[in-house]
Amino acid sequence: MATLRKERFITDDKGRKKAVILDIKLYQEMLEDLEDLRLLAEGRDEATSSLQEVEERLRARGLL
Repeated sequence: MATLRKERFITDDKGRKKAVILDIKLYQEMLEDLEDLRLLAEGRDEATSSLQEVEERLRARGLL
């Protein structure tokens, strides 16, 4: 993800930051990262397979 280079802040009358304006590309990258994290969290409790098991299944199907 890109670093926060172009952010701009909206402040109140006392100078406290209340909102941020981001470059649209950075914003889209952040949304994609959040979606990736959501998908990872969803699969957290799913059963996993070892590399050997996956390779054996792929070989059995003629894909490896």
